Amino acid sequence: MNLHRVGGLILRYTFLYTRSVPRVLEMFFWPVMDLLVWGMLTQYLQTGPYHLPAFIRFLLGGMILWDVLYRAQQATTISFLEDVWARNLMNVFVAPVRLREFFAATFCVGTLKIVVTVAVLAVLSATFYDFHLLSLGSALAPLFVNLLIMGWSVGILTTGMILRWGQASEALAWGIPFLLQPVCAAFYPVSTLPGWLQPVSLAIPATHVFEGMREVLAGQGLSPARLAWAFSLNLVYLSAASLLFRRLFHQARSKGLLAKLGTQ
Repeated sequence: MNLHRVGGLILRYTFLYTRSVPRVLEMFFWPVMDLLVWGMLTQYLQTGPYHLPAFIRFLLGGMILWDVLYRAQQATTISFLEDVWARNLMNVFVAPVRLREFFAATFCVGTLKIVVTVAVLAVLSATFYDFHLLSLGSALAPLFVNLLIMGWSVGILTTGMILRWGQASEALAWGIPFLLQPVCAAFYPVSTLPGWLQPVSLAIPATHVFEGMREVLAGQGLSPARLAWAFSLNLVYLSAASLLFRRLFHQARSKGLLAKLGTQ
């Protein structure tokens, strides 16, 4: 891996944000709107006529951590689409840029964006709703990293599908993560799901992250077994997604789809 080429790609994708106010606003608009809606809902459920327990506030933790996964996936796929939209895709792959260098750059830029976005959400949630993300303590780092890795895996998968089936499948960039959301226990325990669906949920790395988050916020600490499952599943899925993307990339290149996608 050539760090000089990775650095060049990082600068290329970073400049898109330093020179575009709408792109910067997009980083914060939807996460902040989600935070406000979920925050007001949890306040209502706790102080309204229902008097539900305080664990309802776990929804805020789930919302913030879900955004880590979603933004990690988006950073990978949208960086690819930015080159498609700018008719720059051919320039990237004509240059001596390897696939691992391309993805390393998108991962770095995406991680930077996520850190900034989560920091803003953490400040707002502490200010408006008295929910402190740092109350997760030392468990926050491994939970954060696992969601990043899963987001990268999903991002590689959706990028490969767009590469193979063209711009008509761009909706996958936004749709695929939300296919996972109902079964990855982001806002409710796995036990809430139907029995036949629970094994499917437990096969998703993010499920162990969100279950671990709830355990930590409940004062039980982070289970090493959950962490081991999350890392192991992430390793499997990241490897599988990388191999699948490489196969789809070579198919697209051999069939001329890469040139078509980069110029249409």
